[in-house]
Amino acid sequence: MAKLTFKEEICKGCGLCVNACPKHILELSTTHLNQKGYSPVKLTKPEECIGCASCALMCPDCVITVER
Repeated sequence: MAKLTFKEEICKGCGLCVNACPKHILELSTTHLNQKGYSPVKLTKPEECIGCASCALMCPDCVITVER
């Protein structure tokens, strides 16, 4: 199982990673804002992550790290 980590404080909430995920298990937070006022991305079902790293490749700010 892959492990995703997010640098929430630099996430701009652009949603590119959410659209890139083939499993549709990423979403922007609706309850939390980071220090800059953006809704950071979060993983909804970590057990379903296949570790493809599409989200990390799409992120313009290198917010996501994928470990296998």
